[in-house]
Amino acid sequence: MSTRYKTGLIVAGIATLLLLAIIFIGPFLINVDRYRPRLISYLQEKTGKQVEIGRIGFTFFPLSLHVDNFGVKNPPIFPPGYIVQVERIDAELGVSALVHRKLVIKSLLLEGLVLNLTSDPDGPWNFENPQSKVFQTPLLVGPISRVRVTHGQLIASNLLPSDAAGPVFFEARDISADLEQVNLAGIVNPSSSSMDGQGTVKTGLLHFGAVEMSDLDSKLRLEARHVFFTDVKAEMYAGKAAGELAFDLSGKNVKFATNAKLSGINMGRLLAAFPGGGGQMTGKMEGDVKLAAEIEHTLRPLSGMHGTGHVTVRNGQVPSLKLNANLMKLAHFNDLGPAKNDPSSFNLITTDLELSDRRISSRVIDIDGYGVDMDGSGSVSVSGSNELNYRGLAEITTKEGFFTNTVARFSGASLVNGKLQFPFRIGGTIDNPVFSKGKGDKDVDSAKKPQTK
Repeated sequence: MSTRYKTGLIVAGIATLLLLAIIFIGPFLINVDRYRPRLISYLQEKTGKQVEIGRIGFTFFPLSLHVDNFGVKNPPIFPPGYIVQVERIDAELGVSALVHRKLVIKSLLLEGLVLNLTSDPDGPWNFENPQSKVFQTPLLVGPISRVRVTHGQLIASNLLPSDAAGPVFFEARDISADLEQVNLAGIVNPSSSSMDGQGTVKTGLLHFGAVEMSDLDSKLRLEARHVFFTDVKAEMYAGKAAGELAFDLSGKNVKFATNAKLSGINMGRLLAAFPGGGGQMTGKMEGDVKLAAEIEHTLRPLSGMHGTGHVTVRNGQVPSLKLNANLMKLAHFNDLGPAKNDPSSFNLITTDLELSDRRISSRVIDIDGYGVDMDGSGSVSVSGSNELNYRGLAEITTKEGFFTNTVARFSGASLVNGKLQFPFRIGGTIDNPVFSKGKGDKDVDSAKKPQTK
């Protein structure tokens, strides 16, 4: 073996050892944590907010910065607390960019991310600061190619006009996300018109107002003060929900809009999520709904919700109404027949829905009960009074004898195809309904429809 060849092997071996030393020992010799105060000062200058960093670390392979216990606090106009907290940040850096004295983050991993987003009645969010220098001299960090989030949490709320903390209107837990081209500067800049990121997101548990969903899987897009969840699939009260949800953060009040398809929803569990709704109705629901609202700075931020829909509920009960029994009694039936053993049950309810001014209205309601079928229309208040205002036409589904028919006809019923029909009204409240007879054809014309059963 030649001397030159041996020398080459020795040099290669030494170079390899030096490289391994740099990779494994270098981070311990380079104390990047000493630059922590300088980094904190830079971030505070750019964001206008108080920043905390527990520790900074560094590795060569891949070239990365590691930040432990990162936090950004609310600006003074908001209650004390944090906008963002992250247990661990791993930022992989672009080597070629560093050579040219530029900072390029190739990928960002956020473990244990907690976001607390709060809106002030005058418009700004706690993550904004229009007076900050970030809007005159942009952050050195450009769009990040990839951002991953694990074990995340998001909480969104409004301040009340008194600047006291208002109720949480949106909360997501156990978030995992994989996003591309995330523009941090655009997200915190209220005048941004850029695409600020897109990708996929999953959450273990999500609350929007009183409604709860779990195992949500969705596409996510951040764009110029808007957040779009598309291709949403989630579990919801023993059933499934699919559709889309959008938030508009550009005004003083957040606006939202959703379009959802529901199937297999347990009505008992759904209604129990709302004040006073427990025990009002059971059954399985399916259908389509569209809802929208401005999320107000009040104790009931979603009270202005409005929308439309069409739903079907199968094999349930309305215990407080006892529709079958009460309607048959209006026709002076002593023997309730099929309704006797199941006076509050129904086989099928189909109805259109319109939510407006805190009332749910239906133009056509078709109820197939046990012993009584009903076609009607009306509305119920959802402002807290639970006031009922319904009218319609009921039909006794079984043919009766001459004496029973005669007595019923004297009470206002009519005989159609051998079956008794009579108009009715339901007033009072959900807990204390008041049944009464209708007052003639004008009351039931809107409830009549072609016999398709």
